[in-house]
Amino acid sequence: MFKIVAKRMLEPHVGWLEIEAPQIAKKRQAGQFVILRIDATGERIPLTIADSDPAQGTIVLICQSVGKTSTQLNHLQAGNVILDIAGPLGKPSHLENFGTAVCVGGGVGIAVAYPTAKALKEKGNTVISVLGARTRELLILEPEMRSISDEVRVTTDDGSYGAKGFVTDALKDIMDARPVHFVLAIGPTIMMKAVSNLTRLYNIKTMVSLNPIMIDGTGMCGGCRVEVGGKTQFVCVDGPEFDAHQVNFDLLMLRQRMYLDDEKQALKQFEEECKLEAQLKE
Repeated sequence: MFKIVAKRMLEPHVGWLEIEAPQIAKKRQAGQFVILRIDATGERIPLTIADSDPAQGTIVLICQSVGKTSTQLNHLQAGNVILDIAGPLGKPSHLENFGTAVCVGGGVGIAVAYPTAKALKEKGNTVISVLGARTRELLILEPEMRSISDEVRVTTDDGSYGAKGFVTDALKDIMDARPVHFVLAIGPTIMMKAVSNLTRLYNIKTMVSLNPIMIDGTGMCGGCRVEVGGKTQFVCVDGPEFDAHQVNFDLLMLRQRMYLDDEKQALKQFEEECKLEAQLKE
């Protein structure tokens, strides 16, 4: 059992959870993730370890309510427990002093980019962070990213905060203005593809963190397979970070849509159960 010691919502659909997991907190490195199961009948979902405190024995997970399990997780509060958390899993981020590193985070991908951006700064890089969201209310972790960045650019699709436009617009301005030696892009798959296509033109090393369907986290089930450089790779053991210019994003997006109908049905059933439970309590 893993106890939730603190919980808050960063925005209506994104939860921040600090969880007691001393062994994971002690070993975790930037870029790694966990797979959790809320209860005995639940599915297993992967979440990046956004932060950790080895002294306190806690890890921080940030979860966006998308399907049934992520919504259920965000319904939990401090004092509740999670049945299983396996980790740290995956390969840590490759870190070195590249020079100038641009970390691009879109939506909840900002939470995934944060630990690696922080580690890049600790390695001596000049870190420029580009944060994107559809609207101001959906922007997360801006203060945290500013605390570990030399410069921060913010874009919103609707122009409600920062510059109106996309993260690629800000990234292009940066690359046109100064030498950039490394780019990390994490967010919706279509965003990572757009960043990859752009940085390829500038011949800049670019890494992305992928989050496909994942089940066991050991490479046995094959559910998280992706095509990288024309070869099959498994995100749980070979990643989650890969050379963006080698990833087949179109195939990845196709696989991500495989179970959309099932996910919608499960979420609908969960929401109906929550409504019924609330009515019974009245």
